Amino acid sequence: MRTSALMKRFAPYYKRYWKTMVFDLFCASLTTICELILPMILRYITNQGMQDITSITAGVILQIAALYFGLRIVDGLAAFYMAYTGHVMGARIETDMRQDAFEHLQKLSDSYFNNTKVGQIMARITSDLFDVTEFAHHCPEEFFIAGIKAIIAFVVLAGINLPLTVIIFVFVPIMAVSCTYFNLKVREAFKQQRFQIGELNAKIEDNLLGNRVVRAFANQDIEIEKFREDNQAFLGIKRETYKYMAAFQDTIRMFDGLMYTVVILAGGIFMVKRLIEPGDLVAYTLYVTTLLATIRRIIEFAEQFQRGMTGIERFVEIMDSTVEILDEPGAEPMEHIEGGISFNHVSFEYPDDHTPVLNDITLDIRPGEKVALVGPSGGGKTTLCSLIPRFYDTTGGKIYIDGRELKGITLQSLRSNIGIVQQDVYLFSGSVYDNISYGRPEASREEVVQAAKLAGAHEFISQLKNGYDTYVGERGVKLSGGQKQRISIARVFLKNPPILILDEATSALDNESEYVVSQSLERLAEGRTTVTIAHRLTTIQNADRILVLSDGKIAEEGSHQKLLEKKGIYYQLYMSVQNRTDGFLAEGE
Repeated sequence: MRTSALMKRFAPYYKRYWKTMVFDLFCASLTTICELILPMILRYITNQGMQDITSITAGVILQIAALYFGLRIVDGLAAFYMAYTGHVMGARIETDMRQDAFEHLQKLSDSYFNNTKVGQIMARITSDLFDVTEFAHHCPEEFFIAGIKAIIAFVVLAGINLPLTVIIFVFVPIMAVSCTYFNLKVREAFKQQRFQIGELNAKIEDNLLGNRVVRAFANQDIEIEKFREDNQAFLGIKRETYKYMAAFQDTIRMFDGLMYTVVILAGGIFMVKRLIEPGDLVAYTLYVTTLLATIRRIIEFAEQFQRGMTGIERFVEIMDSTVEILDEPGAEPMEHIEGGISFNHVSFEYPDDHTPVLNDITLDIRPGEKVALVGPSGGGKTTLCSLIPRFYDTTGGKIYIDGRELKGITLQSLRSNIGIVQQDVYLFSGSVYDNISYGRPEASREEVVQAAKLAGAHEFISQLKNGYDTYVGERGVKLSGGQKQRISIARVFLKNPPILILDEATSALDNESEYVVSQSLERLAEGRTTVTIAHRLTTIQNADRILVLSDGKIAEEGSHQKLLEKKGIYYQLYMSVQNRTDGFLAEGE
């Protein structure tokens, strides 16, 4: 993105801190004036001394020294404000941006997270914004100071000797043009660095989360080699960055030396021909030094500038990610949901590859009815359930709850009335209590314990070292699969939603855990509209209705017994399960 476009997107973050910024720039002007006054003092003393040394009395020297010391005190106070309050302002802007990025991520749909590595996302909202603190503080400050120094220096130098000043300032635009090429190269290199850091984060995260698989297959050496390749690629990018930075800085040093050479050569000739006074030449040289120091400081800031712009650009890329699922205009919260769900000619295809998943589904689920979805993998069962809480929007047709279209209901009220228990249970890093209370954060401890009892989890929780305050580890690694599943069920019990979705909630459990969890799920489903996805057909035989999904359509519908009598897809699925079970029993005998 163009720098101007990025600055336009970044500027609003200054708005709430504009008073701090204005006073910071005022302090910057004070420090600049204090710095520029010294050459004028030395010019006055030198010229007066050359003309009439007796006019430089001790009193005059003391007055000048007192004036300059007073200015330095002002300079110190102003510099402290800039260094402290200015940096805090930058940190606050960084914090605001990170908050906005995180809040925007919460609004993005599954499609975004399916196509973006978690490591890249983490890099964008953490390390990419680290340099924004320095950028937000120094960017206006540095350019403001540079502008003041350039204008004052030009006016003073032109007043001393216009021809020499014109010669000096001719080099400034040439220097700027010469450095532009390297500056752009440095920025591109920084962007590649940020991307590669994200890749390294993703690689590390993938390895740490899958460390048991790595060790189980004894593939540590393979993982180390893959990481070494990515790590070396990052080194190569940094090497390229430093090459352009070195060329960038060397160009500045060359122009720096060239301008000093002009001052020495032309200034010396002008002084010999008495076109410039010795004191004026001293002041001139000091002002040129100040000017060059300013240019050098801006050049050095260019690296920080490009780092900041790179972080802002990657931040903007997150903020520009389309929010696909959001409250439609006029959407209203829905209270007292009974749980009736209707699919009216619903079709769906994923936005990534546009492969049809559901095709013209029409279905009515009565309040309190227990419906089971079965069928071959890829038939659309999970997708159909994902449409109910609007994790995705339909690409055709409409879905209604109690006669109201989903898009007319606010997401908050819709999802707060739907409970989901999945096969892959996710527990947050924290205590057992934290994970259960996540279902309803304002619940009392007694309500949390009651939810655990209903889920059949209270007994094993009580036997843990610290009971409900036991730390479960990352993703609940300290608990068994059955224990994690019962905690997730307790979480839904606490939420107490009228609609329940069970997505293969017992398929990954052993027989004993499956039985315990199934009992908990039966209690959870009582009095609720329940949609169950199941591969183990024995778990859904008591469902009010069983739907067989195949190739995105409802191929069969009916009770367990009626579907067996049809001897269709459900019959074949059921018999294949029976045959596998009989085979296992025979081997056991």
